Amino acid sequence: MADSVIDVDYLIVGAGAVGMAFADSIVTETEATIAIVDRNHRPGGHWNDAYPFVRLHQPSSYYGVNSRPLGTGAKDAVGLNAGYPELASGQEVLSHFDLVMQQQFLPSGRVHYFPMSEASDDGTVTSLLSGARRTANARKVVDATHSQMKVPSRNAPQYAVAADVACVPLNDLPRAAGNYKSYVVVGAGKTGMDACIWLLQNGAEPDTIRWIMPRDSWLVGRANFQVGAEFFARTSQNLADEVEALAEADTVDDVFARLEACDSLRRLDPEVKPEAYHCAVVSEGEVAELRRIRNVVRLGRVTRIEVDQIVLEHGTIPTDRDCLHVDCSAAGIPGNTPKPVFDGDRITLQWVRLCQPTFSAALIGHVEATYDDEAEKNHLCTPISPPTVPRDWLRMMQIELRNRLAWSAYPKLTDWQAGSRLDPFTSQLRSLIATDAEAMAHLQRYLEYVGPATKNIEQLLLNGVSAAR
Repeated sequence: MADSVIDVDYLIVGAGAVGMAFADSIVTETEATIAIVDRNHRPGGHWNDAYPFVRLHQPSSYYGVNSRPLGTGAKDAVGLNAGYPELASGQEVLSHFDLVMQQQFLPSGRVHYFPMSEASDDGTVTSLLSGARRTANARKVVDATHSQMKVPSRNAPQYAVAADVACVPLNDLPRAAGNYKSYVVVGAGKTGMDACIWLLQNGAEPDTIRWIMPRDSWLVGRANFQVGAEFFARTSQNLADEVEALAEADTVDDVFARLEACDSLRRLDPEVKPEAYHCAVVSEGEVAELRRIRNVVRLGRVTRIEVDQIVLEHGTIPTDRDCLHVDCSAAGIPGNTPKPVFDGDRITLQWVRLCQPTFSAALIGHVEATYDDEAEKNHLCTPISPPTVPRDWLRMMQIELRNRLAWSAYPKLTDWQAGSRLDPFTSQLRSLIATDAEAMAHLQRYLEYVGPATKNIEQLLLNGVSAAR
């Protein structure tokens, strides 16, 4: 039997980034009451388990919750992000969410927070420490765990490792690195990229690093996703380039060739065809640094690591006891099957803008706070499943363009976007469009091509041509 009962409007399962962003919209825009349940000891979700040198891929200015700034808005003067707005560290992100909870949510008197706890389907909240139980009688349950984020520190390698082999998750790299003469980085995603960059930036010679890359990925240029007046024209150009490529291309391959030609996307090795896409955002400096590593192993996934060799799907390479193997092979955000965001008394938080989880959750919160009809709310929030292969970029754009069109027909929603720090482009659009002739030209091009792009995407996807050349 439960020890106590609380009555709330929303039971949010998960105090990660999306759960916090949704809750922030509800707390800010309504008088509703909320119970937030999470297995971690503090808000932030997977950020609690991230490696110590992790940073955001994109500017701090549009990550986190809508009501509270993250970072100072300053530009980085040095390093691989020099010239662009700052990228918050993992600890800054955790502090952001903790301050929101401690200084905004709990003082409101409308939020109950249950850390180190889990919630069952019947609303029972159980402490993982004491076993104490409470019942949360909620009008609606919000699932903020649908993404099932996977990080190396919480997920063992999917390959066998011999007992005498030094193999650590990325979290342990700073502590262990100095004890070895060479390094093998297992994983081609942004985590693997960060491992390689950390080694290089901390003095490892490129020839001491072997990078196991089962599939090359298309990479997003960071210059295309910046905030502030000086970057507005470039961001507008990128939007126009994307829809022009989608409208004019004959095949999926052709789309990616066009996107690469206008520097919307890039690849590490000009001679290798990328076969993956995971929204990884990189600067020019990061690409240059990664290209210093010449020993890139493209023999498929690792199946096992032995004392003297690494066995891969398509071959073997030597290793030894003086080599530190760094596991970066966790899936990140798996491409889970989407489901309706609004479904009776259940809300499932998912992307509604590609690669923008906190904006998506905040917008879903605003839609929940503003509109009553479930069909109308789902019309505004068609979910986007995260990508795996390049073709998924077209699938995501197909849905996002529909969402953008739907949003534009709702003045309250476009006003919310214009005032949202998580959507800097819309606010810049209103304030700068009249004075930025270059941006205006790009946006006119966007309007010219967005209709044909929407029509052509369906045919491109039906063609079934493998992406990228």
